[in-house]
Amino acid sequence: MIPVPEAFIGQMSALLGEDDTKLFLSALSALPPVSVRVNAEKDGKAEGDEIPWCPLGIYLKERPSFTFDPLFHAGTYYVQEASSMFLSHVLRKFIPNNDNASPIMALDLCAAPGGKSTLTLSSLPSGSLLVANEAVRQRANILAENLTKWGNPNVIVTNNYAEDFQPLGSVFDLIVCDVPCSGEGMFRKDPESISEWSLQNVDKCRNRQRNIIQQIWPCLKTGGILIYSTCTYNTAENEENIEWIRHETNAEVLDCEADASWGITGNLLEGQDFPCYRFLPHRTKGEGFFLAALRKTDDDGSTTSIPKAKKLKPSKQSTAVPAEIKNWIHDSEQFAFRFDEKKQLFSAFPKAFSSILEQALSSLSVIHYGIRMATTKGKNVLQPLPSLALSNSLNINSFHQYELTYEQAISFLRTESLVLSADTPNGFILVTYKNHPLGFVKNLGSRANNLYPSEWRIRKIIVS
Repeated sequence: MIPVPEAFIGQMSALLGEDDTKLFLSALSALPPVSVRVNAEKDGKAEGDEIPWCPLGIYLKERPSFTFDPLFHAGTYYVQEASSMFLSHVLRKFIPNNDNASPIMALDLCAAPGGKSTLTLSSLPSGSLLVANEAVRQRANILAENLTKWGNPNVIVTNNYAEDFQPLGSVFDLIVCDVPCSGEGMFRKDPESISEWSLQNVDKCRNRQRNIIQQIWPCLKTGGILIYSTCTYNTAENEENIEWIRHETNAEVLDCEADASWGITGNLLEGQDFPCYRFLPHRTKGEGFFLAALRKTDDDGSTTSIPKAKKLKPSKQSTAVPAEIKNWIHDSEQFAFRFDEKKQLFSAFPKAFSSILEQALSSLSVIHYGIRMATTKGKNVLQPLPSLALSNSLNINSFHQYELTYEQAISFLRTESLVLSADTPNGFILVTYKNHPLGFVKNLGSRANNLYPSEWRIRKIIVS
């Protein structure tokens, strides 16, 4: 049995009783299940048992080396813990996603490394926009990488705190808040989280979580939904915070109608019965997780004031966008093309959300948006970028394609130079693995220069 603090055992005994706590602690010593969620837009596949609350989620029979699977880097699936995929069920319950559904605007506030962001993108109505935010810059860069590989261009990645979003106004139909927590649900996956746990940290996290919700709540539209989640077990960070939100904002706590066979535990706060959903490892096949969904009502008791969003004029485009670039993606008429003079970078972003992008660029720290199409290299030379190769909007027929062997794909992902077959034309070549784009090389004949980002490269050594 893994060593956990006595105070934690006492906390769980108070919640579950002594007998159930023994089963819970025993489960913490078992190997955690391995699960992935496939990317339907990239025809992703995985073999195993379907996760009941997420049709695209799969339990794997064993843990492979994801690092050395080129299809993982191509974005055909995402490695995600099964319990957190319950978000899929909640979104399907409250966000219509059919041919008649209107696009919405969503915010994933604490988004890194990107599991809930990629899931949300796959669940929203066609044409919707997701703003994915992470306050820690290094983690925000990882978030941007994972969303780039997922391939959906309807995304803005930001590096901000909750209060920074208030200048946008009440613009979001959906806000996902997987708030920073004491991490009790990570004990069996991350032993270091055990040494960092304390009752004092639980209390600190609870107060931080309340501040985050208080700051972001005004950015939610009336009638919009906020999804609150943690990867912890105690009621202080879970039910007590939901009760606090309900009291402060008059929000309606929503019934997500979980199937009884899933083994999800409900409200554990004495004297309260509002719906919420807790995953315990001895009852459900997954890690520790808590979720509640709330709807913002007309009678909003929030006292936080929010300035009206400023109307901005679109920025002037000083550099003409080459027609060649527009041919590189499907439905190019649906995109606005931009040129960043400082970075010498051409990008494409959905026209429908141009105004919100202007607002974001003026008031937030934006580190990625839409599709990074190309950069300029010398006079009249456009170098296509990895974001384009990995985008679902890529017009694959715009480039000569070269199918890599497994060994070549791994070399490419290590940013090593390649030698292509003699009949391969010189210039920019789209390299693929099992017909899935991985990125670009520039073929010089004697060798092909690797254009894969060095910060994404595989650093691990294959152990046979």
